[in-house]
Amino acid sequence: MGLRIWETDPEAEPKPRQSFANDLVGRFRSGYQVNGRPASLEKWRVTTGDPEVANEVRQLFGGDKPQQWETQGEDNLEVFTDSPKVKIVLDGPTAIRQEMVLWGRSGAIRRCDGMEQTGVDKDDDAKGRPCECPASYADRKAAAKKGTGCTPSTTLYFTLADAPELGKFRFNSGSWSLVRDIVTAEARLAEIDGPAVAYLGLEVVEFEAGGQKRIFTKPVVDVLGPLKDTEPPF
Repeated sequence: MGLRIWETDPEAEPKPRQSFANDLVGRFRSGYQVNGRPASLEKWRVTTGDPEVANEVRQLFGGDKPQQWETQGEDNLEVFTDSPKVKIVLDGPTAIRQEMVLWGRSGAIRRCDGMEQTGVDKDDDAKGRPCECPASYADRKAAAKKGTGCTPSTTLYFTLADAPELGKFRFNSGSWSLVRDIVTAEARLAEIDGPAVAYLGLEVVEFEAGGQKRIFTKPVVDVLGPLKDTEPPF
């Protein structure tokens, strides 16, 4: 039988701890800030507000010790890992969410799905109106670069295949290459229609432009198969 001391002091009763399985415990990031300017990474950076999660991430993926970083969010610890690719579990097709957003200094100016506006909030009168962005992929990118068109926002929600008990992580990207590549992953998830194992990676791409060698890092998602088919035998 449990103690009844909280019946005499209900205000002091500890609140039930929410399960990590239902909470967002951290974010995977493909970049960071250097002197206020964005810089890309070739290995994953993970941020969290939980020291236990930070230490476990380092144990799993190597890298530097968790350290504090300046942020307005609750994920004030960061780990620069040694891993360019991690194995994750996606719950199904809804684990990937996409939208197009035109950002202003104070937030979203316009949101759409590429065809219709979805509204910046529930009271936005523009909701349901045709998208104001150009029709072609190339023109969309050009408009986004000029600041007149929406940019992609792709978000993944997942658990770590080797430590699912930690809870859910999130990765968000504005990568145009991911918009193209994610189509294959979405189709595979729709086919599986359930929990699936995948690799979330950072791939280095080299190319020449104007006689100069250019390098950039792009995020990739490679769905391996249903979770039950990839679990080790017991």
